[in-house]
Amino acid sequence: MAINFFENLSSDFIKLLENGDEHNVIIEVGESFVMQPFKVHSTVLCYRCPYLYDEFKKSTITNDDNIKIIQKPQISAKIFDIIIKYIYGATVNLENVETSIIFDLLMTANQFQLEELTARLQTFLIENQSFWLKSNFSKIYNSSFRIQFKALQNYYNDIIAKNPNLIFESNDFNTLPEVALVSIIQRDDLQLEESKIWDYVIQWGISQNNTLPSDVNDWIENDFQILKNTLQQCLPHIRYFQIYKESIMENVFPYRQILDENLWADILKHSMSLTITSKILPPREIFTTQLLNREIASSIITKEQATEIASWIDRKDITYEINNNPYEFNLILRGSRDGFETTVFCNLCDQKKNVVIVAKVKDSDEIIGGYNPIGWNSNLRQYSITNDSFIFSLKNGNIENFILSRVKFSSKAIHYCSNVACFGADLFKNGNQSFKINFVDGYEKLIRRQTGDFLIDDYEVFQISKRKNI
Repeated sequence: MAINFFENLSSDFIKLLENGDEHNVIIEVGESFVMQPFKVHSTVLCYRCPYLYDEFKKSTITNDDNIKIIQKPQISAKIFDIIIKYIYGATVNLENVETSIIFDLLMTANQFQLEELTARLQTFLIENQSFWLKSNFSKIYNSSFRIQFKALQNYYNDIIAKNPNLIFESNDFNTLPEVALVSIIQRDDLQLEESKIWDYVIQWGISQNNTLPSDVNDWIENDFQILKNTLQQCLPHIRYFQIYKESIMENVFPYRQILDENLWADILKHSMSLTITSKILPPREIFTTQLLNREIASSIITKEQATEIASWIDRKDITYEINNNPYEFNLILRGSRDGFETTVFCNLCDQKKNVVIVAKVKDSDEIIGGYNPIGWNSNLRQYSITNDSFIFSLKNGNIENFILSRVKFSSKAIHYCSNVACFGADLFKNGNQSFKINFVDGYEKLIRRQTGDFLIDDYEVFQISKRKNI
């Protein structure tokens, strides 16, 4: 039986690093005019970081003591300090480290080919910083495929499979790496009709070739060959025989020249219930239960956004599945339908608990809102206490571009006032068709860059309740 003393060993190697005794390498990091030196040992690098050991062997820079110098100006001293302590002591302290710094640390660990640290940092982000990962969805998702962060790829693809609009309807869809698109469309559980998947794949392929005519009717044979070459990794993953007959002629027919002749012939035969020879991929596992029909009666937010709000209400790190929202969103007021006057709000919403308010900012695609679990009472003029309310904004119609601001001071969470819909002094309805953001008071942060009044196109109030069959 082995008796391990790894903790003391780690501590001793950290002391060796800090003291710099018998060092034969200096690694300089940071900006060129303020580079910070780290005294290290080539023997340690040889076994703990072969990447830096190779850099040591290739280095031609030495100081007056004939000690080799490695320069890494693109790496900050803060990040390298964490890296070198991992190399020597096999410990990483992430307490009080900003999440963006942790991601930069992950990038550096990958650059230094520290596979164990790279894997553990991905797991740490997924388990502890899911909120940040969602807030930076496109950036981190695209990076995960450029650099091959497998755990992050799987994490995001699980989300996308359930909420495909997050990526397919995003502004960054056409910049998606090919390998990322393939990884999504090959999934059996992607919750999209096959004709829509085909349309998105065609859209992506065309966007990669800006020389293609905008009207497919103007294409020549070479144009179709260009698109076929671009989509050669994607086309095998389309479930052609799961596309509705009506969509074959409307969606697929215009681009039939990018398909093999035998495949196109079999698609036509299949639509006529004739025998075919092509391989038939299994249908995707689309939810077909009543859950699929759980739409939200809103002209402002989507089902995906309602599901995300539900996850915030329950403080979930992982968003509920889009078709498994545990709450009913019951519309009790719509400004354009019922009126924007304060009296309307009082009559329809007064003293109702578990209320979600959303408002569409005028002449923009920005949505602001809040959740109030305790309700408002128009007969009172005072603050009321809760730790569970929050305010938020959604940008570009996408969940990935959101700001969530939870209660910081519970005593200033909800205010009963003449304006009625008041989230303290941070957000409140300030007129028939306007809202106002004052300043950061009872909540964590601003949900808009600009404070002050802003007009809205419409607003809605929902009273939420637990579904009975969840």
